[in-house]
Amino acid sequence: MTSIAISTALSSGRGALVNVRARSLLMAKWRVLWVVGGFTAIALAALVRIAILGLFEQAPTQQQIGTTLLPERGDIVDRNGVPLARAFPAYALWYNPAALGGDGPPLVRTPRQVAEELVKIFPDLEVNALAARLAEGRPGYLRRRILPEDANRVHALGEPALEFPRETERFYPQGSMAAHVLGFVGADGRGHVGMEQVFDERLTDPATRGTPAALSIDTRVQGALEDELSRGMALSNAKGAAGIVLDVETGEVIALASLPSFNPNLIDRTGESFIFNRVTNQVYELGSTFKPLTIAAAIDAGVVTNLGRRYQSARPISIGGFQIRDSHALGASLNVPEALMHSSNIVTAEIADEVGGQRLNATMRALGMDKRAEIELPAKGFPLWPKGNWSRITTMTVSYGHGIAVTPLHLASAYAAMVNGGIWRPATLVKVEPGQAVEGRRVFQASTSARMRQMLRMIVELGTGKKADAVGYRVGGKTGSAEKPGVGGYRRTSLVATFAAAFPMDRPRYVVIAMLDEPQGTAATSGQRTAAWNAAPVVGRLVPRIGPLLGVMPDATRDVDITDLAPLVGKEPKE
Repeated sequence: MTSIAISTALSSGRGALVNVRARSLLMAKWRVLWVVGGFTAIALAALVRIAILGLFEQAPTQQQIGTTLLPERGDIVDRNGVPLARAFPAYALWYNPAALGGDGPPLVRTPRQVAEELVKIFPDLEVNALAARLAEGRPGYLRRRILPEDANRVHALGEPALEFPRETERFYPQGSMAAHVLGFVGADGRGHVGMEQVFDERLTDPATRGTPAALSIDTRVQGALEDELSRGMALSNAKGAAGIVLDVETGEVIALASLPSFNPNLIDRTGESFIFNRVTNQVYELGSTFKPLTIAAAIDAGVVTNLGRRYQSARPISIGGFQIRDSHALGASLNVPEALMHSSNIVTAEIADEVGGQRLNATMRALGMDKRAEIELPAKGFPLWPKGNWSRITTMTVSYGHGIAVTPLHLASAYAAMVNGGIWRPATLVKVEPGQAVEGRRVFQASTSARMRQMLRMIVELGTGKKADAVGYRVGGKTGSAEKPGVGGYRRTSLVATFAAAFPMDRPRYVVIAMLDEPQGTAATSGQRTAAWNAAPVVGRLVPRIGPLLGVMPDATRDVDITDLAPLVGKEPKE
């Protein structure tokens, strides 16, 4: 090939290369333009959307954003902000036989093999029952709550039918404490039994669930009450117990306990049998704890004007084919302070007979004894109230706590009225802000209340309530030991032992009720079953524990002035 031909060929090659490069550059420019155009279109669409939102739709408010971050159910706290019930996301173990689809088996392995693997993760499950459950091919929960690490182990089994959905868990950080106050949240997501049921709408409403619901309960006092009641049960071999601490000025329930209790975190068959609330739902004949209420009614009615007046106490009262007698001989006669200190049925019945059925009935009605106790809890027992006009025998037996059955809460509210100056108020489990207490209604004169504070203090200092005395706390109160009614009459072997108290008696702030159901005579109670030996000591141990927590410090230099009553006491009482 000549040099000219070679040159011509090279020129043709360069021209073709230039043309290829030109086309590539042109294509690249078009691609850039398309990309830029696409991004521009997207940006314009976004700007248009933003403009539309700005013009026609309202952006979410800070409150709306906050609501989405709240748990599905609000918290419940005690009066000091201590959490009692909280909600948080949790895992469940769900069996979904349709997860694989088609008509094949729901599990990759046999039900028995899967059950054995699950038991390794959850040792409390029973392999045979679980295998049978899986073989049924029925969807449902295998376990309501599992830990995240356990969910990972289940996932590692490679069984698509084993699912672990996220759900809201209701958790009670204090365990069984105050269980009868709180109640529980069921599988349906609704509150049951206690304040969970009462507050159900408030705790689930987006407008209110962000603010915790504050109860009147003080967890420190609640724990002490449950502890001392448990100890009292153990020392006396009682089958149950009930107790309450009540603010006499506001009606706030500072602590409320029914034993045995249950754990709202895990409601099993045993727990279900203990859900019944002895404080608000069970009615009892509370015996001699009614005697101070009768004496207060008599003082108010002008029947008792001279506390030194003596009443015969040697002979039982025969009326309507029955005999009213005392548990032991108390001498030929007693005055009012002695009758309360010795707990005389005979003298109390004589005084009630003078008061009359109409006036005693009116006093008991004013104390709310004729209807369900006033408190927020849904389960409230109806009193066994003598209907119609009270006969002489009804009036007499009611005067010492027989023939009428009420809840321990009824008794607590009545004692609060008797010692706080005479004003009855309904009990509440909701924290009361200062100055917001219910006005209440007057039942007793202030002077009557002052006189009753003296006599209640004397019962603890000198009478059957000695074992409730706590140095420096000026405790006053009354014992009550009542036989349980049964088929054909009262059962002598089954007692309800109660001590109703208030402190400090020079300026009462709190009522304390301690009740033991069917206590037995044990070595710890010197073989005795009555309240003086088992319920009174519960109060005597409890008050020093809770007094400082409630702002009541021991002061041995202060007490109720009983100098005008002391000379009326003729002899050392028997317990």
